[in-house]
Amino acid sequence: MAEYGPDQPVPTGDGDDEHEPYDRDRQKQRLARAEREMSQLGRINPLALEEFAALEQRHTYLGEQLEDLVRTRTDLLKIVDDIDVRMREVFAAAFEDTRAAFHEVFPVLFPGGSGDISLTNPDDLLTTGIEVAVKPAGKKIDKLSLLSGGERSLAAVALLVAIFKARPSPFYIMDEVEAALDDANLGRLLEVFESLRESSQLIVITHQKRTMEIADALYGVSMHRDGISTVVGQRVRELAET
Repeated sequence: MAEYGPDQPVPTGDGDDEHEPYDRDRQKQRLARAEREMSQLGRINPLALEEFAALEQRHTYLGEQLEDLVRTRTDLLKIVDDIDVRMREVFAAAFEDTRAAFHEVFPVLFPGGSGDISLTNPDDLLTTGIEVAVKPAGKKIDKLSLLSGGERSLAAVALLVAIFKARPSPFYIMDEVEAALDDANLGRLLEVFESLRESSQLIVITHQKRTMEIADALYGVSMHRDGISTVVGQRVRELAET
């Protein structure tokens, strides 16, 4: 009773170390104001501290996950940038090699003619396209759409062979690439085949007899009267040597 009697000073509420003499009327006013402010707060949730602790833990966990995602995104964007740089370098080198090979192959297929490939958007190598310009001997046209069917086919083959020479592969598969060619153009194409076979194996699906004549091996499909298909193979070059 002595510690809380009316003769003891009471805190003013402005600070922990500030006190004032006890005045009953003043303390009643403070009590009424506190009760009024408490009533304005509404009902009190006694589990608020526990809920706050759970939400704080959840917030901390989500914050850590968000930071991890931000770091991962930054790392992925850096990897993408590195890949883009590498792709530009590889594509630029492959394009220059293919262009040089196209300049060598095109005159073989189009004697006296000239051809070139260019980029539609050289400033952005990741989205650029490639334009093929050809000019056969004795013609003033350079668009593929104005060429004949055989010339368009031969120009496409020239581009493919240029890619083959720029980036060689162990073998190539060609399906009826010479179907639209006449005898003269077919002979030029067979010269290109002979140059390719020096470093690679060629699998050619064809109905042209001249193409079959230069093959090392022939494989054909024959159907008997019973409707069963039979694969027939023959080593042509071995027979020619014997």
